[in-house]
Amino acid sequence: MEQQVHFVTVATADLDAARRFYVDGLGWNPTLDVPGEILFFQIGPGMMLGLFDAEQFTADLGPGDLGTAHLGAAAPADATPRGFTLSHNVASPEEVDRVLAAAAAAGAAIRKPGQPASFGGYHGHFADPNGLLWEIAHNPTWSITPTGTVIL
Repeated sequence: MEQQVHFVTVATADLDAARRFYVDGLGWNPTLDVPGEILFFQIGPGMMLGLFDAEQFTADLGPGDLGTAHLGAAAPADATPRGFTLSHNVASPEEVDRVLAAAAAAGAAIRKPGQPASFGGYHGHFADPNGLLWEIAHNPTWSITPTGTVIL
């Protein structure tokens, strides 16, 4: 397997709330929108974010296919995302604060206001209407090339 990810697909409890937040609130343009099923956004070169209705997501995977097979066939499939953030890097601490404010105005819950980070930069976190966590960060030691390559 090549070291690549082309799609990040997240189970979403309320697809309509996600659409209002990302499309109406943040102004994102969907690449594909299948009402009641899934919403895709091009989020970078060769990278899509899919927001998949949680019931459809669970049905698609089937019981026990979410890492619970070792617990036995009776283990329920749980499509709740947890333990990760999607991160968006920006050019300055001021831009972190602007993006957090725009997300809040679109309906996000600010989980951590912009503040100095242990990595030497500045960051904050918000949760979209379905609880998907985003980190907005300025890291002065990292850069992103025009082709999307992250330089650490």
